[in-house]
Amino acid sequence: MRTVDVVVAAVWIVFWVSWVAASLATKATRSRSSSGAAVRVTIIVAIFVLVRARVLRGAGTTIDDPVLVGLGVALFALGLGLAVWARVRLGRNWGTPMSEKDDPELVTAGPYRFVRHPIYSGIILGMVGTALAVSLYWLVVAALAGGYFVYSATVEERIMARNFPDSYLEYKRSTKMLVPFLF
Repeated sequence: MRTVDVVVAAVWIVFWVSWVAASLATKATRSRSSSGAAVRVTIIVAIFVLVRARVLRGAGTTIDDPVLVGLGVALFALGLGLAVWARVRLGRNWGTPMSEKDDPELVTAGPYRFVRHPIYSGIILGMVGTALAVSLYWLVVAALAGGYFVYSATVEERIMARNFPDSYLEYKRSTKMLVPFLF
C-alpha cells in the first residue's frame, strides 16, 4: 500500500469521525425524510462491500503519474476543505441530509455565496480527488454519492422554499446548486 493511500484513508476517517462528533451540537431536528435513510444505508453498504472485496484498492486502477496523484491529493484536500468550511458556516443549522431543523436560518454567506449545497460539492470533489490519488474505482463511489446528493439537494430545496418563500427563491435564482456557474 502506498503512502498516499494511507494518508487519504486516514484523513477520510478523521473527517467522518469529526463530522459525526460535530453533529451532536446542532439544533433539534423537526423532521427527516425516511427515504433518505434508506438511500444512505444502501450507499454505505455498497461502499463497505466494495472495500471488503478490495475492489476500491485494485492495483490495475491506480495512477502512477505523480502529477495526476498530486492533482488528486489537491482536489481531495480542496473538496474536504470546502465541506468543512460550509459545515462550520452552517453551525448549529447543519443536519443530516433531507432533515428539517427547529428554528431554521437561511445561510447564504461564505461558501454558500457560490453554490447552494457546498457540503455536497466538497464531498464529491474529495471523492474525485481520492479516485485520482488512490484508485479510479472511487469514481463509482463519487457517482453514487453524487446521485444521492442531487436527490437530497432537490428534497432540501423544497423544504427551504417552504420555510423561506421569498428569500430562498431569490437565492436559488442567483446561485447554482452544486457547481459554480454551471449546475
